[in-house]
Amino acid sequence: MSGLQQLADATAAFTGLAEEHEEFRDSVRSFVERVSPESQVRRLMDTESGYDPQVWRQMAEQLGLQGIAIPERFGGSGASFLELGVVLEETGRALLGGPFFATVVLAANALLLSGDEQAQQDFLPGIAAGDTVASVAITEPSGSWRPGDVALRASPEDGVWRLSGTKSFVLDGHVADLLLVFARTGAGLSLFAVFGEAARLTRTQLPTMDRTRRQAVLEFDRTPARLVGAEGAAGPVLERLLDLAAVGLAAEQVGGAQRCLEMSVEYAKVRSQFGRLIGSFQAIKHKCADMLMAVESARSAAHYAMYTAGEDLPELPVVAGLAKSYCSEAYTMVAGENIHVHGGIGFTWEHPAHLYFKRAASSALLFGDPDHHRARYADGVGL
Repeated sequence: MSGLQQLADATAAFTGLAEEHEEFRDSVRSFVERVSPESQVRRLMDTESGYDPQVWRQMAEQLGLQGIAIPERFGGSGASFLELGVVLEETGRALLGGPFFATVVLAANALLLSGDEQAQQDFLPGIAAGDTVASVAITEPSGSWRPGDVALRASPEDGVWRLSGTKSFVLDGHVADLLLVFARTGAGLSLFAVFGEAARLTRTQLPTMDRTRRQAVLEFDRTPARLVGAEGAAGPVLERLLDLAAVGLAAEQVGGAQRCLEMSVEYAKVRSQFGRLIGSFQAIKHKCADMLMAVESARSAAHYAMYTAGEDLPELPVVAGLAKSYCSEAYTMVAGENIHVHGGIGFTWEHPAHLYFKRAASSALLFGDPDHHRARYADGVGL
């Protein structure tokens, strides 16, 4: 059986989100819309941290969002990636500022994938409770997301592991209490835990096009670190983590694209030109129809990828690449058309359309651009 036929057969088993997922979505949307209106998004863009610690605490205490996909024995609720994907759609729809993606999608999963029970017991309860902000450091100045390009070195000195080198584009790395760092040892790719205030660690916030999502450069100069998992065993961990990150980002992109579509339709219903609502013009109708098709197709890809991740199905690498590449391009297209529908006002700083376009453009490159993921998809189905 071909790889494409296997994928088609597996897809047929997924019938969409259940009613309880949509009820959960309603609760998350109500919360996110309350704590992340446009005024709050813009306010946080001008802060050093990029998020509101009070909202971060409320996310944990009121909805348990940080622990949603963490097993119950570590203080989480033990839900699957499908539920986590619903949360990511809603945070993406509202451009919620904060380290949710870095902490919950990246760091928590890196710990779970590591197989290190002691590290899981030490760090996951703090993440689930909202006490710990965490992130994962993968890329280096080259910007490559390929595991084989990790060059930062880790060496044992007097019984202590020490890291030397630079990590770039680390999500929320400037505020993380805990950093999980992929580095090279004599045995191969390994994973290490570093506290945010560790000695000989310099953290510098990067200027970014998308100011709603913060990134940092981390410089390690014989920085003390703790080995997580077995030395040399982090290659498969990183591969799987990147698949989950791609799926999570695809879900987030769908949420942002959905909001762009909503903004365009709302504006087309109230804006008049030449004595007519612009929504009555064929050109605007066609734009909105194309946007709808892109959003719904992207949603289908993302939801199946969420299901695949939640069920831990073997076709995840193929599905993750498909979802990330398609959702990246769909979001970029829809965000651009949203600006066009709004005309001149859509190009202004005062209108939120540009915030979504910048998020779409930057997220298309995060964890690999569409070409990168199409190549992985082709390899995965044997093309």
